[in-house]
Amino acid sequence: MLRLPALFSTVLLARVLISAAAPTHEPASSDEVHMSRRCTATIRSAADITSANLACSTINIESFTMTAGKTLALSGLSNGATVNLLGDITFGFKNWAGPLFEISSNSGNFTFNGNGKTLNGQGVSYWDGKGLSAGVTKPDPMVVIGGGGIFKDVTVLNSPGRAVAVSNAAPMIISGVTIDNSAGKSLGANTDCFDVAGSDVTITGNTCKNQDDCLAVNYGSNIKFSSNFCTGGHGISIGSISSGSTVSDVTISDNTVTDSFYGLRIKTDEGATDASVTNIVYLGNTVSGITYQGVAILQDYKNGSPSGTASNGVTLGPITFSYGNSVSVDSQAQQVYVLCGELCTGAWDWSGLKTSGGAAGSSNYAKISGYNV
Repeated sequence: MLRLPALFSTVLLARVLISAAAPTHEPASSDEVHMSRRCTATIRSAADITSANLACSTINIESFTMTAGKTLALSGLSNGATVNLLGDITFGFKNWAGPLFEISSNSGNFTFNGNGKTLNGQGVSYWDGKGLSAGVTKPDPMVVIGGGGIFKDVTVLNSPGRAVAVSNAAPMIISGVTIDNSAGKSLGANTDCFDVAGSDVTITGNTCKNQDDCLAVNYGSNIKFSSNFCTGGHGISIGSISSGSTVSDVTISDNTVTDSFYGLRIKTDEGATDASVTNIVYLGNTVSGITYQGVAILQDYKNGSPSGTASNGVTLGPITFSYGNSVSVDSQAQQVYVLCGELCTGAWDWSGLKTSGGAAGSSNYAKISGYNV
């Protein structure tokens, strides 16, 4: 029989060991009520995507294959949560609507750190040359970003349709993302890299290899697109702008666009009404190897088949080329094409635009200064 002191010591030691093995949570102060729980969750399969794990302050995702036909949904993250991608994720193949990956916060900000790992959408299994409007059903978009915060340092590989869609409710920064759809050169379509429908968005220092728009701004304000590399697609776009949409205060700076159909483009839908695109500024962009139009501003967009007659329902302007924009097009291409409706407005200072190659193109807007079309 143990003597009392020895028994007491044994019980005390057991309590210490049990305490050390169990997860610990510090009590929240009144200022931390809306913060995430101070715990670390690990996700190794679809079964680990639980509300309890998503409530943790740190979420680590290890390598696994996501169940086909299901969204890897990291939604409703708490303020201050950090998600670390520690291994590559492959999304199982199935013809369904998607999305494949979703991350958002209900309140406050989160940080997603991809650590250079890969989200693989297996686009090769879906691409049929028909894009999103025909052919097999393709998960679209591949990645949806909501809430606010930081999304960085990840490769998005072979998206079946659009790669990353941003619909944020708070300021969002996206950086160090490589979107690689180069394998879709012959059959990939509608593989936009960044679709933006939100405000206070900064997209900087990313790489886009695709077959459609590098950037497509659908609506929003205070959007900055800077120091990105775009190749193989349709260049940097605002639009297409549909009825009721407004875009304002967009700065497109220090980007490189190569080997693309368009360079820099603004497109408003034919027949769109009650919409506007205002205060768009380009500076320091380098565009080369363009096969169709270097700078295209048009108000007759219709699903890739423009009519050639601008409609008059979208206010457009001013459009400014501030400084250091260089656009070089191939021999069969146009340097500039501007087709305005009646609501193009303001003085457009294009003194910061220099073009070369191909044909000069044309413009029907008389208030462009500092550049002759």
